[in-house]
Amino acid sequence: MHFQLDSLAATKALAQYLIEQTRVGDLIILSGPLGAGKTTLTQAIAELLGSSASVTSPTYTLIHEYPSQGGLIVHIDAYRLGIAEKLFDLGLEDYLDRARLVLVEWGEALEPLFPEAIVVRLKLEEDRREAEVIQT
Repeated sequence: MHFQLDSLAATKALAQYLIEQTRVGDLIILSGPLGAGKTTLTQAIAELLGSSASVTSPTYTLIHEYPSQGGLIVHIDAYRLGIAEKLFDLGLEDYLDRARLVLVEWGEALEPLFPEAIVVRLKLEEDRREAEVIQT
């Protein structure tokens, strides 16, 4: 499924769609270049799930947890990790057991290990943003 992300409202519509497609403990892999909207999408998901937390990119801390009315949201930035095994060392499986949603930016290496994950490929071309959602 494709989404044009030409406004914050469009990003929130994508966030709502993703929330409706997921269950407790699901994994969403976010991929795309810098500035494509990975963190903005996570902010929209957190807001729609009732979190009042300030959602920021976990580039340096690697993991942020956001409590929400809909359950715990875990936001991971795998950019500096390189290989999927390092995510397991950080407790990825534990997060999947106890969180409402786990969102991993730069998590492409997880795709073959979690074929049931929802993959969101964000694209940024000139001033146009779009997303492709891949579900198995």
